[in-house]
Amino acid sequence: MRSWMAPPVPELADLGHGHGPGLRLYDTAGRSVAETTPESPARMYVCGITPYDATHLGHAATYLAYDTICRIWRDAGLEVSYTQNVTDVDDPLLERAEQTGEDWRDLAARETELFREDMTALRVLPPTDYIGAVESIPIITELITRLVEQGAAYDVDGDLYFQVHKDPGFGSLGGYDEATMLALSAERGGDPDRPGKRDRLDALLWRAARPGEPSWDAAFGPGRPGWHTECAAIALDRLGMGFDLQGGGNDLIFPHHEMSASQAQVATGERPFAQHYVHTGLLGYEGEKMSKSLGNLVLVSQLRADGADPAAIRLALLAHHYRSEWFWTEAELPAAGGRLARWRQAAAQSQGPDAAGVVRQVRQALADDLGTPGALAAIDGWTEAALGGVGDDSDAPATVRALADALLGIPL
Repeated sequence: MRSWMAPPVPELADLGHGHGPGLRLYDTAGRSVAETTPESPARMYVCGITPYDATHLGHAATYLAYDTICRIWRDAGLEVSYTQNVTDVDDPLLERAEQTGEDWRDLAARETELFREDMTALRVLPPTDYIGAVESIPIITELITRLVEQGAAYDVDGDLYFQVHKDPGFGSLGGYDEATMLALSAERGGDPDRPGKRDRLDALLWRAARPGEPSWDAAFGPGRPGWHTECAAIALDRLGMGFDLQGGGNDLIFPHHEMSASQAQVATGERPFAQHYVHTGLLGYEGEKMSKSLGNLVLVSQLRADGADPAAIRLALLAHHYRSEWFWTEAELPAAGGRLARWRQAAAQSQGPDAAGVVRQVRQALADDLGTPGALAAIDGWTEAALGGVGDDSDAPATVRALADALLGIPL
């Protein structure tokens, strides 16, 4: 699947500022902030969209967090191998296509293209590998075959299920008790009450063909893949076991990331699936959950159509820590637009305060669990000093422009 065009990214090392520090991030499995220790290339997998609706701000906030990680690793002198999937066949997509009367393939293609356009506008660095579920059917069926051969899969009326307790570490990623896992499974696409399952938490690997649904041939019968298996197979194929970082919203901790990790670990006999699990907080709107059913999605494409500067959208999202749960309000964008205007005014001057200090402050803030609010505050400080006439360094404005672009994706 085609990704999107990468924006140019300045190199602070080329301006005499060397490489940035290592990155510490909260690890969901470890329940603490820990150093990431990738070798080059750093390997990251982030779960992508199910393309049945346009990019809303919750999506954008999530992908900006992992974009910032990419930028920090690159600033530290690392290459990055980043894989992101597209779940271009799944129940939500098929249900939306049936509701609208559109072919599911056309719906997926259109919404995936809109996502590309939104990511391009927001200057999000593209994945090295952007992979759809449909194109990955061969590697998905290969993974399922391995699980079948190891006795970790069984049949329920033609559907194949994964036996979660074949993984002795099952449940350790999220750390939830069984009652919580059952509740989350029911809420997030699982089927804990299906008759015939050996354990209520067992997860679907392969859904046998149903009338009117797309299906693909496999040794275990025609059908289509389960969501968790899709991500496990793609990550294994592109990154291998023990890759550096698995990411997504915190609503993916269970069952999705728990199940993907367990399936990969059982299939390979190795662990861990990922060295570090990083999850973003969820974004609501004016005190409520942001959802299609409530009709309160704030779409990136609509904001752009209404004339919002994508850099202001990006600044508004980066003003909040990636792990925080917060609500978008109508005040967010004007505040970000004002901040952006001040930064651009200061960065357009012929001179300003020496920039070495602000480079160090921004790097330190970001290296400490993606402290984007602190990074923005550091540039605010330099901006106010520059606008106040402090400093006579003619190189400083160009350095701050490069800093804001390289680490925050904000063109000044």
